[in-house]
Amino acid sequence: MHLYKPACADIPSPKLGLPKCGELALKCRRHLAVSKPPPQAACGPVGRSGAAERRCLEKFLHVHGISLQETTRAETGMAYRNLGKSGLRVSCLGLGTWVTFGGQISDEVAERLMTIAYESGVNLFDTAEVYAAGKAEVILGSIIKKKGWRRSSLVITTKLYWGGKAETERGLSRKHIIEGLKGSLQRLQLEYVDVVFANRPDSNTPMEEIVRAMTHVINQGMAMYWGTSRWSAMEIMEAYSVARQFNMIPPVCEQAEYHLFQREKVEVQLPELYHKIGVGAMTWSPLACGIISGKYGNGVPESSRASLKCYQWLKERIVSEEGRKQQNKLKDLCPIAERLGCTLPQLAVGEEITGGCAPWTTGKMVHPHHFILIKYCRGRLKHKLLVDTI
Repeated sequence: MHLYKPACADIPSPKLGLPKCGELALKCRRHLAVSKPPPQAACGPVGRSGAAERRCLEKFLHVHGISLQETTRAETGMAYRNLGKSGLRVSCLGLGTWVTFGGQISDEVAERLMTIAYESGVNLFDTAEVYAAGKAEVILGSIIKKKGWRRSSLVITTKLYWGGKAETERGLSRKHIIEGLKGSLQRLQLEYVDVVFANRPDSNTPMEEIVRAMTHVINQGMAMYWGTSRWSAMEIMEAYSVARQFNMIPPVCEQAEYHLFQREKVEVQLPELYHKIGVGAMTWSPLACGIISGKYGNGVPESSRASLKCYQWLKERIVSEEGRKQQNKLKDLCPIAERLGCTLPQLAVGEEITGGCAPWTTGKMVHPHHFILIKYCRGRLKHKLLVDTI
């Protein structure tokens, strides 16, 4: 396939100003209506005429305010951001697999959800070795293989800490980081993950050992980057300092809980880390484990996450005094959502994914339930909030 471009003579000089929107649109329509490629002398395939051709194309894109990144966003309505201060571009929405994959939803539903997400521009898919005792990774990997998606188009992340019942199968020792990641890759049927997270801080393992093990798996090609999850700002700073002291690889982001009821870490603590050492934030639980969806307004439904035996802690949180206060706050937010023409979940997600969103936040992990992801992706992220609304 060849990429054709207009002749240099067709490119207006920046000194003459940009063409009007109507004129540019008309030129584009005329260009697309051509059934045959332009003459080889004027447009030849990029690369055949060397550096001059590339400069000509770059000038055309610059003059008309066009970028490949903007084009990608226009096709799907999805925005992309850098992961911390790394060069890795991730979608501002990611699909998580906690509880759902291998648990609350069938494999067929999981495949449908992943397909909707991928076709809507989502490239970030998150899992962990502990999710459904490894079954979530198996399902995620099987779907990727079945769909035949290019590995280079995906950002796959997994988390390590709880790998099994044995004493050596959990924690962040060098042994478990290496063996745990090998196990995750086997279940995912992948040669590498893009980001491997330390799913908890480990007070039993020296920080140098953790950072050295993460550096090792990256150097071995088992991961591209590493990050932290549920770590304090002080622990992240310690990991960064150790990495710099011993010429190792520091973490690129922290995966933190962030929603309307829990904001301090992402809005107060992590910004300083981002500006000082380049660590970004990948947030999870935007609906506060489903509380913001409104489904717990009249108690705990039987089919909900809070009704599961292993999630009694969530049920206790919902029926507590603090939980009742949160439900009252949601009632106050309903008029705002109605005024904006969106649902409460869309309001919660749109609160972060706004045009002026802080640069240290990257992907917001959405856990699919009752096909709620469809509302986000099909809505084209249009519920972006103004600063006054926030």
